[in-house]
Amino acid sequence: MRTYAPADVDVVLARLLQEPSLARGVIHHALIPARAAETAPIPDWVDPRIRAALAEQGIASLYAHQEEALSAVRAGRDVCVVTPTASGKSLCYQLPILQALAEDPSARALWLFPTKALGQDQVAAFRALAHRSGLEVATATYDGDTPAPIRSSIRLAGQVVVTNPDMLHAAILPHHTKWFQLFEQVQVIVVDELHLYRGLFGSHVGNVLRRLLRICRHYGSSPIIVTCSATIANPGQLATRLTGRSPLVVDRNGAPSGERHVLFVDPPIIDAPSGARGSSITLAQRWALPFLRAGRQTIVFGRSRTAVELILTGLRESLREHGGPRARVRGYRGGYLPTERRAIEDGLREGDVLGVVSTNALELGVDIGHLDVSVLAGYPGSIAATWQQIGRAGRRRDTSVAILVASAAPVDQYVVHHPEFLLANPPEEARVDPDNLHVLLAHLKAAAFELPFAPGEVFGPGPADDLLAFLGEDGHVHAGDDGRWYWASPDNFPASSISLRTAAEENVVIIDTTPDRPKVIGELDLFSAQTQVHEDAIYLHESAQFHVDRLDWDERKAYVRRVDVDHYTQAELAVTLKPLDVFARAEVAGGQRVHGEVMVASRATIYKKLKFVTNENLGWGKIHLPELELQTTAYWATLDRAAAGWRRAELDVALAGTGRALQAVASVLLMTDPRDLGLVAQVRSPHAEAPTIYLYEAVPGGVGLAERLWARHAELVAGATDLVAACPCQGGCPSCTGPRPPSGDGGLDAKVLVLRLLAALGQDARPDAQREAASGRTGPRGRPAVGPGVPAAGAMPAGLVVTR
Repeated sequence: MRTYAPADVDVVLARLLQEPSLARGVIHHALIPARAAETAPIPDWVDPRIRAALAEQGIASLYAHQEEALSAVRAGRDVCVVTPTASGKSLCYQLPILQALAEDPSARALWLFPTKALGQDQVAAFRALAHRSGLEVATATYDGDTPAPIRSSIRLAGQVVVTNPDMLHAAILPHHTKWFQLFEQVQVIVVDELHLYRGLFGSHVGNVLRRLLRICRHYGSSPIIVTCSATIANPGQLATRLTGRSPLVVDRNGAPSGERHVLFVDPPIIDAPSGARGSSITLAQRWALPFLRAGRQTIVFGRSRTAVELILTGLRESLREHGGPRARVRGYRGGYLPTERRAIEDGLREGDVLGVVSTNALELGVDIGHLDVSVLAGYPGSIAATWQQIGRAGRRRDTSVAILVASAAPVDQYVVHHPEFLLANPPEEARVDPDNLHVLLAHLKAAAFELPFAPGEVFGPGPADDLLAFLGEDGHVHAGDDGRWYWASPDNFPASSISLRTAAEENVVIIDTTPDRPKVIGELDLFSAQTQVHEDAIYLHESAQFHVDRLDWDERKAYVRRVDVDHYTQAELAVTLKPLDVFARAEVAGGQRVHGEVMVASRATIYKKLKFVTNENLGWGKIHLPELELQTTAYWATLDRAAAGWRRAELDVALAGTGRALQAVASVLLMTDPRDLGLVAQVRSPHAEAPTIYLYEAVPGGVGLAERLWARHAELVAGATDLVAACPCQGGCPSCTGPRPPSGDGGLDAKVLVLRLLAALGQDARPDAQREAASGRTGPRGRPAVGPGVPAAGAMPAGLVVTR
């Protein structure tokens, strides 16, 4: 039996770098030096009881950014605090709120966190600080798990109310008359994890905050807003877009940090002709195992729920075979029940859990203690998310290690072979569009339900009268004799029809029928459910395997039973796309570049049974589920004049490879998650009657990504050309053009064909791009296109389809 001896992080890393099979995959090894703290005295105005409580926690001074934020809030300024993970951002709002309550117990505060777990975590920390200060503060979490008897007491007596945007949107604002004590006396509103409020979710939250501040004005309060964010490129702009107010940005980090090793690792090529590489999942396990065996707390991040379960299964099996701490390695992802997630968080803080395999659910600032190692199985999709995950280790002043293991995906290959992209570039911008008409109209209805609109009242980009008149045509509102707009629809609860996070308003509940009494073990949104819990799927949960016996789509229930098999399942999506409108068009050398509105439909079609570790295909089956639709914006490139010189087989290969290269470079160019852009390539587009490549936004209405791609077409094509030309492969590979063409293709060279197609699309034929007026149907920037089949919110999985 192998002996597991504790060892320092430096020692374990040195051993790994001496192992030839691992060391040869290290593309770059960066050493980020430790930094000392920059401190400032605690302001004199802080109550002596609070100062004593801080001293009891060992806090004799503040970090520079904490003191700057405290002083600004004290002076009545809105503040946006932008510092790295574990830099003490929480004190920037906890101290001024506790001080306000010490001076006036009737004061109120409202905290917004994106997840229940983060809110509960901060409540525990604030209660402990208040208790040490000898202050009796009624602090309570108001979320979906709060029992009904407690809710009424929170509404009446809660001094600090902690909730999430979903509860504020659906359970608090529509019932504001029951919360008048809070809205009359609220002095501070906290919006934590600001960087997560981007894309569609952020656009919804911006409108929820508009409704919140409107209600505050109604009750005569004017609260200060404190926002906190991980490091992003445009924190002040994002805070302004979300709140409608310009904060003071506090971004001078005064917190200390220990020495950090950052390794960029590329899996080896296992088949030179095809360019196939080893599994990033398997390689991530190999890097994590020695640290776990040495007793170092380690977190491994997977890109998907399935990846998390595969890594967890592999780690546990490896530890079990050699008598390691198998039970001390846990999984953590969406779909686990709240009680499971809380137990794992507590175990990490207490040291009972040695390792955790997680999706980006643990990217957030939930207190999970002091980890030593962070292993990323695949590039997370953005610079900001990468540093968030890397920052989960090294939360003390000790040495920490972060290892980024690339997959074969083009984006991963670009990042791992250009380490300066991550190490030298600033994080990307967080983009939101709260004025997206799909979103704005939905929240305008909710706001009208909450309070009547006065003539000329501003909601969003300007006075809401025209939009209210549009809603009045459908009977949602009506103009009263006093000129105000009143809610008039039979729908007595418009907020209930708006989902802030997903296109589907409902989740699919997963029920384990193995025990005598069936129990719920998790839940999934509809888009995830169609690929993960279709009938005959193998659903993975905490490395346990469950067979899906039945999926009741109408009732939103999946019935599963425990099994022990040697494979998992992977579903494939069929994606179709139909243009609805053109917003802008420009000629390029071989065709056109276009920006417009499209309808995208996805349907899960078949699933494959893949063997663990080897991914050997063991069989397949059909999936019978309804189609899901998404109306959004897209950028597309059409091959017009140059198409005549192509053979059909060449076009098939060139369009697929070019589309993948453009999609990869687009996510880097815009600094956005690759999953935010879907890809469809059509050999003969019904709309353009020519070969066309579409990149569509995976959220309803879009948030401006497609428009930016249209404007930066030349950079996009040039970047894709560089990606393919610089790849060392022969004839194309998964790292540049995607999987090699089938053997019956007549020996076509995908690399040559893709570079030929990119050359045809590279330059504008006319420098002055012509914008076209919308033809009858206007999109997200014009009069709203609403009607059946247009989702209220959400995202569709991004995929590739080549249609013939």
